[in-house]
Amino acid sequence: MKASVIIRALQCLLDAQRPAFIWGPPGIGKSDVVHQVADLRQVMLRDLRVILLDAVDLRGLPYLSDGHTRWAIPDFLPREGEGILFLDELNAAPALVQAACYQLVLDRKLGDYAVPPGWAIVAAGNRESDRSVTTRMPTALRNRFVHLNFEVDRREWKEWALANSIREEVIYFIDFRDELLHQFDRDANAFPSPRSWAFVSDILKTDPSPSVEYELIAGAVGNAAATEFVSFLNTYRNLPNIDAILLNPDTEALPAKADAQYAVACALSRRATDSNFDRVCRYLNRMPPEFSVLCVTEAVRRAPDVKHTPAFTRWAAAHHDVLN
Repeated sequence: MKASVIIRALQCLLDAQRPAFIWGPPGIGKSDVVHQVADLRQVMLRDLRVILLDAVDLRGLPYLSDGHTRWAIPDFLPREGEGILFLDELNAAPALVQAACYQLVLDRKLGDYAVPPGWAIVAAGNRESDRSVTTRMPTALRNRFVHLNFEVDRREWKEWALANSIREEVIYFIDFRDELLHQFDRDANAFPSPRSWAFVSDILKTDPSPSVEYELIAGAVGNAAATEFVSFLNTYRNLPNIDAILLNPDTEALPAKADAQYAVACALSRRATDSNFDRVCRYLNRMPPEFSVLCVTEAVRRAPDVKHTPAFTRWAAAHHDVLN
């Protein structure tokens, strides 16, 4: 299930007051979708990293009251209002902590504590096949959840990336090499994932020295992906002059390599307006159709007014077989 489907499924389960468990490999954004649902519903989110807790942390410390043993309710458990109680990395927690969650998940109680009516329970964890830190969940606990399997979708990741100020070099590279968005390697320290590409974006924002740039990127996404990305980055940073292309779209040189043509198409999409779109299209007519479609699609997203130009009408008529 891609992110948008997970979000819709969570909305339904929250309305039905049924606990959900989101499964997926590391780094794909399981926690992010839960945060998005909380934002959509405008409710609080209480994020508990269950792996950091002991069983007594959940149940609370015992104390004596009127000759009876009672349990001091932990501050991190919600007591009022509405929200989502998020048990992150639940299946990485020790067996005793998972056992403490039995009653909390199904009966919405834990000793003297009761989950407020307006609060829903969602959990998440990595798959056992990923060889991450996991403790096999007992059948009794697994059976208390509705299970959702989360997978990465490039188009939805791109929408998220654009909305969250991920560097355009990263976005365009993933467009060009979408199979590198997520390549989980359970034996590697670093591998490409939505989370690690966000790290790369943050690194680029610091304008790192060329002497350490590759090492920093490799430290986030691994050597193989870093080698391809840095090569793309070098091409991207040494593009033909876009102003010259817009001044002389019929004669300005066309890059010979596909990665450079792709980078030029991306750069033109950023510069396209309703006043220069005729010149953009004249240059695109000299490029392979896939790069032309990419450029126009991005241009329309950034500057919707280009759809009302004669140039766009001519371009759409010439590419109707690709658009349909």
